[in-house]
Amino acid sequence: MQEQNFKLKYLNGAVIILLIYDMIAVNFSYLAGLWLRFDLQFSHIESRYITAWEKFIPIYTFIALITFVLFKLYKSIWKFASYTELKHVMYTSLITAMLHTYFITLLFGRMPISYYILGAIIQFLAIIGSRFSYRFVLLLRSDRENIQRAKGNVARVMIVGAGNAGRLLLRDIKRTKDCNDSVVCFIDDDTNKWGKTVDNIPVAGGRDRILDNVKYYRIDKIYVAMPSSKPEELSKVLNICKESGCILKNLPGMCQLANGKVKIRDLKDVNIEDLLGRPPIKVDLEEIFEYLNGKTIMVTGGGGSIGSELCRQIAAHSPKRLIIFDIYENNAYEIEQELLMNYPNLSLDTIIGSVRDLNKIEQVFATYKPDVVYHAAAHKHVPLMEESPCEAIKNNVMGTYNTALAALHNNCKRFVLISTDKAVNPTNVMGASKRMCEMIIQTFARKVKDGKVNDLRPIGLQRDKRIIDMDEYCYSHSNNPATEFAAVRFGNVLGSNGSVIPKFKKQIEAGGPVTVTHPDIIRYFMTISEAVSLVLQAGNYAKGGEIFVLDMGTPIKIDTMARNLIRLSGLRPDIDIKIEYSGLRPGEKLFEERLMSEEGLEMTPNKLISIGKPLEFDEDKFLRQLRLLSVYMGENSGNIREHIRSIVTTYHTAHVDSINSELFDNKREIANVLHHEDLPQAAN
Repeated sequence: MQEQNFKLKYLNGAVIILLIYDMIAVNFSYLAGLWLRFDLQFSHIESRYITAWEKFIPIYTFIALITFVLFKLYKSIWKFASYTELKHVMYTSLITAMLHTYFITLLFGRMPISYYILGAIIQFLAIIGSRFSYRFVLLLRSDRENIQRAKGNVARVMIVGAGNAGRLLLRDIKRTKDCNDSVVCFIDDDTNKWGKTVDNIPVAGGRDRILDNVKYYRIDKIYVAMPSSKPEELSKVLNICKESGCILKNLPGMCQLANGKVKIRDLKDVNIEDLLGRPPIKVDLEEIFEYLNGKTIMVTGGGGSIGSELCRQIAAHSPKRLIIFDIYENNAYEIEQELLMNYPNLSLDTIIGSVRDLNKIEQVFATYKPDVVYHAAAHKHVPLMEESPCEAIKNNVMGTYNTALAALHNNCKRFVLISTDKAVNPTNVMGASKRMCEMIIQTFARKVKDGKVNDLRPIGLQRDKRIIDMDEYCYSHSNNPATEFAAVRFGNVLGSNGSVIPKFKKQIEAGGPVTVTHPDIIRYFMTISEAVSLVLQAGNYAKGGEIFVLDMGTPIKIDTMARNLIRLSGLRPDIDIKIEYSGLRPGEKLFEERLMSEEGLEMTPNKLISIGKPLEFDEDKFLRQLRLLSVYMGENSGNIREHIRSIVTTYHTAHVDSINSELFDNKREIANVLHHEDLPQAAN
């Protein structure tokens, strides 16, 4: 039965040919050894040696074939022969050489020493040659095809990184038939590799030679294969590469290298995040896990860019229940389906509703009793809110007040507001509305601390198309609610809804122009996942009333970002893609601030999270102002900005800025005429 299985498994055409070849090769290798021993003349070989060799042929043939079978030399696919197959051939050659020496000496007498040595060497070369010759022919054919491709209309490629990843990437490019890439040079900072070759491809120098070699070799594409490099080092290399005008792709991680499977399909387009030049932000995952594990978590605006990422990261920390609350059903459905697919055991509820609707919010809180709320629901588009200021107040301010009130009423343990750096000295309605949201959080925290939660009543509720008085609404809190209210303030996030990055990419795909509002406008940037991770950790630090400020790193010029994106697309700014400056939009500032001048910073265990010292204000007056604001909001009053300014004293509109600028210019002209040197730096 075993013999039958052996025949069925191994005795196919290719194996039979190899068997016949091996039977001849193992015996004639030792005959060739004798021939070499006696100066390449058969007539000089002593007859007793020839007789011993002839009689030992059937015995040694059996020994050799059994050894080859045991080491699976007839199982390997020699088209893909590698180090493992080479090792097996070496083992079989060594074993058969020792067995040959022992048995022929024992049975037929001692042979010349050179016979044993030369025969073993020749047998090894014969066996390994038969196995690896097929692969060698394939490599020659591949090289010939690469040369033909290089002469034709194909992309000339530079690989940055001549290590294992670069070598494996080169081999995959060569063996991929439908790939029209031809690698013509490597770049590596290791000086020991300069002037040498990797699979016959020259290593043309270090990173400082990238741009020179792009011109010399007429490079079309640059593939960066540096998966183990530090982010800041990778950023420096990518920033050099993007100046070349070539298509730029990056091998993102080390997992492929660890598996020994670097494929051309693993290459990714270089994103603007790769050029930030800083290591990824890290948080204490264990601390967040302990904070969220086993709790009921609610995310308002859970379908948005920030809200959906909050849901993803919360779902990964084993909450008892996750509640997605959003007014837009398409976004909510999309994140719901993603989470159900990735976390099939997650207890998830998706609820459609508006934070403007206090009755709906109250109903949700009463039903699910969330322990922690992340309030991300907000209107965030600055130009749109300038056109519809009352909508910003309805959704952002009153929506935050309603959600905070419902959280307090239902004994929610912690409420975290997602704020923005646009709330600092705001020049637009959106920023001013978010500053009022921060003030709401501070007011709620102070009222809880002072035991005056009964001062917190519904605002703007309507009955019979009339906004009712707070005292008309029958409302009662539970005994001594202890909800901890906090806000987290950060700047722009890359790739979020409304971010400039998706807009720039679409404009580049359309052939331009790319529109930048101002050549000097700068913004703080962070990836969505980084910002949300810090939000989760900041929520863990909350004690009540804090405004957490995230360290967004170094601000980046939007103009520089646009130019980098054009270069990453293999195009040239102002030549292939025009850049146009459209002017600052209504309510837009040249730069954003993280703190108001009156605020100070207090450090937390995470150096990237600080606590802004709250500004003092009259909370009771603020509540009265909110009540009055709700009246103007309900009437969709056109002069609502004046009422916003009376509440947010740091708010100044673009119109006021333009007046101040004109006053300043006039003072400068008068000073020049009168030869006055002293002049205030800004108009008050």
